[in-house]
Amino acid sequence: MSKLKHEDMEQDVLIEYSSRFLHFYRNNKAIVWGSGIGFVLVVALIIGYFIFTAQQQSEAEVLLGTAEQYLMEGEYERALYGDEDAFTLGFVQIADNYGRTNSGNLANYYAAIVYYELEEFDQALTYIDRFNPPRGIMGVGPISLHAVILSELGEHEAAAQKFIEAAYWDENESTTPYNLLEAAISYETIGEYNNALEQLDIIIADYPDSPIFTDAERMKGMITARS
Repeated sequence: MSKLKHEDMEQDVLIEYSSRFLHFYRNNKAIVWGSGIGFVLVVALIIGYFIFTAQQQSEAEVLLGTAEQYLMEGEYERALYGDEDAFTLGFVQIADNYGRTNSGNLANYYAAIVYYELEEFDQALTYIDRFNPPRGIMGVGPISLHAVILSELGEHEAAAQKFIEAAYWDENESTTPYNLLEAAISYETIGEYNNALEQLDIIIADYPDSPIFTDAERMKGMITARS
């Protein structure tokens, strides 16, 4: 008897909640359908975005490979702008059209390299500014290049700061003291001797086994004698 009552109670609760839902549905059909359709559209857009991104990345990889080949062969103009006759794109078009992909990001770096080789430093800066360097040792070179381009444009303080960024992007016995020395040189160029000495002192104290050590000591002696 108690079991029957318990089952009856469960059915009553189910009926009650079903009735409530049906009542809500009848009075709010537009909201229910709108929410359902909205959810489906959101899911469809997310799926579509990932499919589109994957396609973009695949296309960009193929295009980037051709432009890289031009670069390796020293054909800078074709590497930058592609070849209309061969229906290929260069780093500039890849960076502009596929900028959200990994290959599009890498195209910014390659474009900066080519413009630097052509001594078009303003253009080189434009593209290196767009590049997002990877974490770890692979990001050090691009950041150092960024600093070198700034130096070529006479922006020595900004260059020094960028060299310091490169130094600590991935701390090691090779690239860290090298970039600190370059930062010191940039500071010394504009007469900021205290900042230059600060970088040199770090090299001397923390990297005594580095090939840069002797250069750092020599430069410190010259700055100290001058000031």
